[in-house]
Amino acid sequence: MVAIGGALGAVMRYSASLLGKSMWDTAFPFSTLAINVIGSLMIGYIAAKLPVEALHWRALIITGILGGFTTFSAFSLETLTLWQSGDKPTAALYICASIMLCLASVWLGDWLGRL
Repeated sequence: MVAIGGALGAVMRYSASLLGKSMWDTAFPFSTLAINVIGSLMIGYIAAKLPVEALHWRALIITGILGGFTTFSAFSLETLTLWQSGDKPTAALYICASIMLCLASVWLGDWLGRL
């Protein structure tokens, strides 16, 4: 379940990244930020909706699809690249925006899932 979901999530992430890069012509990694915010919203919502006992569905959707879709490793590399290129203010902005927006999104997803 995790492998199937991970493959689907990775394809979704790659497609969303290509779409984002075609929409935003900037050095700021908006695509990765959007993917992580959307993934955080979805993981919060689904975690609230799926019963803990639904192990196969949680493995497929939360660990697999959303784990493959969100991009913390890409976030880390993009932050390092910004930092090493000398664009420290943008790197700091990206770190703050990613953490605050993703935490807010997972909270919102959880809240929506409990309605």
